[in-house]
Amino acid sequence: MKYYVIAGEASGDLHASNLIKEIKNLRPDSQFRCWGGDLMKSQGAELVKHYRELAFMGFTEVVLNLRTILKNIELCKKDILEYKPDALILVDYPGFNLRIAEFAKKHELKVIYYISPQVWAWKQSRVHKIKNIVDKMIVILPFEKDFYKKFDYDVDFVGHPLLDAIDEKKDAKLNISAEKPVIAILPGSRRQEIATMLPIMLNIWNEFKDYEFVIAGAPSVPEEFYKKYIDSKNVRIVYNQTYDLLKKATAALVTSGTATLETALFEVPEVVCYKGGKISYLIAKNLIKVKYIALANLIMEKEIIKELIQDDFNESNLKAELNKILNNENRIKIIEQYKILKNKLGGPGASHRAAELIVNS
Repeated sequence: MKYYVIAGEASGDLHASNLIKEIKNLRPDSQFRCWGGDLMKSQGAELVKHYRELAFMGFTEVVLNLRTILKNIELCKKDILEYKPDALILVDYPGFNLRIAEFAKKHELKVIYYISPQVWAWKQSRVHKIKNIVDKMIVILPFEKDFYKKFDYDVDFVGHPLLDAIDEKKDAKLNISAEKPVIAILPGSRRQEIATMLPIMLNIWNEFKDYEFVIAGAPSVPEEFYKKYIDSKNVRIVYNQTYDLLKKATAALVTSGTATLETALFEVPEVVCYKGGKISYLIAKNLIKVKYIALANLIMEKEIIKELIQDDFNESNLKAELNKILNNENRIKIIEQYKILKNKLGGPGASHRAAELIVNS
């Protein structure tokens, strides 16, 4: 079987790589061509374009880079037709992947979507289009199956693949100071969001001298980019060790995204942060239909993690919230909620269950 897999960011690269591994375990003769990252490539997939060339953040930024995006879409369409896969596997990344799904369906290719677009958050009307262009939808959040059921669309819930990825990281190997507890800084994976988030996160460093601040560096962003924000601060950067860092961390400051759920699954009390361009934020605020931005809060249907969004994300609020989660009584309550969260996510084995559905479809 020949599969064409498309993932457009770091989290998609992780989940797609584990899916490829499981498919190959079930069907060793499978071949893969992909848009993704180093993890997918390490599983033997032939990499066409790296996700770092695809990542544009926010409404304004997408408009400014529209020519590049459209050029990439046309390149992808041409490459799919030349490769002639037995099935197309799309991993999240809806702005790009839904266009490719529509194209593939017109050319009578089987379309499998793994990790649903967040249509429950905004543009719920897109479900009608998805029903027509996606042959099999595989979801990873417990409430998504019921959401799609309202639209008479039967999807498969397999659990969250992060549980598998995290289970493999049982022993931390990070060589950092044992003299001070660690505060993990996860400022995002794109330069634009790092440039916005990191200065505010690091400006409170001086108030927490009893802790060591350690930044999880994005693989596609060089160390020199971070150094201009560190200045003379005693802050360390580590690469390709985010899970080891979270295993060691006492608390974390995390930019909104998949990393917020990863941090929760490592049972690290955290503050979720987000600040975007003013125009992008105002548009998003009017379109988004959910109460929270952190996945853990959405799944639990309440705020178990503090969210500091836009103007609320400032040094004063961040310092106050970090002090709260460093308080032992508060930490115990947060970790209790994290354990309930894990149970709701369906247990380990999501990647294998998804692979079985794909191989047998």
